[in-house]
Amino acid sequence: MDFDVIIIGGSYAGLSAALTLGRSTRNVLIIDAGKPCNRQTPHSHNFLTHDGDRPVDIAKAAKAEALKYPTVRFLEGNAISAKQIGIGFTIGLEDGGSFSARKILLATGLKDTLPNIKGLAACWAVSAIHCPYCHGYEVKNEKIALLMNGDHAFEMAKNLHLWNKDLTILTNGKLGFTAEQTEKLKSKSIAILEEEVVELEHQNGQLENIVFKSGKKLTFKAIYIKPEIDQHVNFSDQLGFELTDLKTIKVNEQQQTTAKGVYAAGDCTTLFRSLPIVTAAGTMAAVMINKELISEDF
Repeated sequence: MDFDVIIIGGSYAGLSAALTLGRSTRNVLIIDAGKPCNRQTPHSHNFLTHDGDRPVDIAKAAKAEALKYPTVRFLEGNAISAKQIGIGFTIGLEDGGSFSARKILLATGLKDTLPNIKGLAACWAVSAIHCPYCHGYEVKNEKIALLMNGDHAFEMAKNLHLWNKDLTILTNGKLGFTAEQTEKLKSKSIAILEEEVVELEHQNGQLENIVFKSGKKLTFKAIYIKPEIDQHVNFSDQLGFELTDLKTIKVNEQQQTTAKGVYAAGDCTTLFRSLPIVTAAGTMAAVMINKELISEDF
């Protein structure tokens, strides 16, 4: 084998794992395509000692720390294939290269698919946001929109009411609430609009107005979105591990997938996409990978 462990994905979970494995004197290769899902996010929050820092700066510092260890190597590239060979695995790259390892850690993140609304992509992760724990404090007590419907919209409105009393749910079509949900929302003065949204007017990603199909415009400080998610890179068929009903990689408490020798950590395994959560998962995965390698060699 070329390496003890290949980590696919060099963001927070992957780098956290690499740090732990490097300190365990394991030969590690990190393969990263350089396109983290939070690359447009101006500030990160809820991460001790880094609250308010830019994600790119946190990742840069994390990479430097992991690469201080001489057995850790970082390669910029796209991993496009994976297969088991005997007691290990081979990973194929887009440029035709390949590497082998005894264990694999997938830290490949999730891919967000946004509604096809003009201006939304530019606002995403700036003023079009998804998580009140990540972004809610910065827009508290402001006029906020929710572009969602049904049970998810109801639960999000209930949660956001802690931060914002001026809430408007944009169902973008016929509403999907029960009579009881609608009555509860009205009792909290949460508005519901069914008209189709066609554009987000913004300045450098900062939302100014939401434009509806009728031409009507409403001003909001931010808008919460529930994007469709999928695996950024999906090796489930090639490696034989299971996905959950939510399209995340199924792992146990040790970050093991259902395929022997294949581990996963970070956003690809959970919808709770928070830096402290994914870095902790990367550390756990590294410890359990190292433990498995020790048991095999002892």
